[in-house]
Amino acid sequence: MSYYSINGGLSLSGQVRISGNKNAALPCIVATLLTDEACLLKNIPYIQDVKVMFKILSDIGSTVSFLGDGQYAVHSNIKAIEFNSSLIDSVRGSILFAGPLLARGYSIELPPPGGDVIGLRRLDSHFLGFTALGVSCEVMNNGYLKMVPPKRLIGTTIILDEASVTATENIVMAAVLAEGKTTLYNAACEPHIQSLCNMLNKMGAKISGIGSNFITIEGVESLKGVTHELTFDYMEAGSYIGLAACTNSELTLTNIDISNMFPLQRGFKKLGITFELKQDSIYIPKEQTKIINKTYLGVIDKLDDGPWPCFPADLLSIMVVVATQMKGQLLIHEKMFESRMYFIDNLIKMGADIILCDPHRALINGPKALHSASVVSPDIRAGMSLVIAALATNGTTVISNIEQVERGYDCIFDKLLKIGADI
Repeated sequence: MSYYSINGGLSLSGQVRISGNKNAALPCIVATLLTDEACLLKNIPYIQDVKVMFKILSDIGSTVSFLGDGQYAVHSNIKAIEFNSSLIDSVRGSILFAGPLLARGYSIELPPPGGDVIGLRRLDSHFLGFTALGVSCEVMNNGYLKMVPPKRLIGTTIILDEASVTATENIVMAAVLAEGKTTLYNAACEPHIQSLCNMLNKMGAKISGIGSNFITIEGVESLKGVTHELTFDYMEAGSYIGLAACTNSELTLTNIDISNMFPLQRGFKKLGITFELKQDSIYIPKEQTKIINKTYLGVIDKLDDGPWPCFPADLLSIMVVVATQMKGQLLIHEKMFESRMYFIDNLIKMGADIILCDPHRALINGPKALHSASVVSPDIRAGMSLVIAALATNGTTVISNIEQVERGYDCIFDKLLKIGADI
């Protein structure tokens, strides 16, 4: 098990180039299965989850070539649909292989996908959508997910019971080659879904309503190859904003599309943290008020997550550690995952004043000086929160199971060294 040993308490400075969107990379990688022509993907982050997705893609016949500088040439040539269960189990996004393969008429038996240990993550929306398109779905005795499509999927009207990101992506990819029109209500509309839909349209799909929760897909006979560049990872950007706030650091984040930053700007402002949005960068000043806002009635404010454009669930773990270093009280309400907040025990071990009200809510009292400790990273975002806590702490903190962080953050070790971290 790998680890980071971090000597904290330093003020950092410099530039951080934000990588391509991890949550866009995974669906865009599997979308190459929808065509027999070559595809070129750009600005792909060099992270473990991406490596695993490309390995699964190669196992079922695709040719993948790394061209350098975040660029990959992918040529689909589906030979045999046999999945390596250990690879599927390591990445939650592996469920996304279902949509394109079903669209191409392949029956599949998919091991249950794994990924972060942040609570039960339902797959019902995927199966309800696939079933509506004509797919026969069942859970086998060994736990595998068996899906058998008709000769061609049939367009229909689908109302998602939750605005699931991966279910939206899976259903859209399945529907682009279906016969007739598919209308999708209560669709998720995060920037990474928009990136996928834009890629599919460049391949010849007919998708409208991109960026809204009502998507219409007119099925086409086939798709062509494409060159597609991912947008920036706003989760990574938000993480470095949190890092700067906790360590009294002055940072500039580059490779940014500021149009996707306003939900984050609103959330950080509640904690007394501001940053300047420039044309393609973000400037985070060292001097901040660091006072948590109260409501207009003078009571404790709340920060909660929700579907885009609400504050993203993946950044609530970051906001927990940020709130420990701000003055005041904040209630954080994680509505989506019942186990995401359990990493708070590690912060309490480091001296944070946090009351875990229930699996979904935590009351943070700050500011509270943290002290060094040995902690374990349970998932990508909680692990990054612990990295931030360690950088804000005087002394040496050891974070084990750091592979979890490297699953989602491109070149994080090198990026931290570049801005002056002692790691």
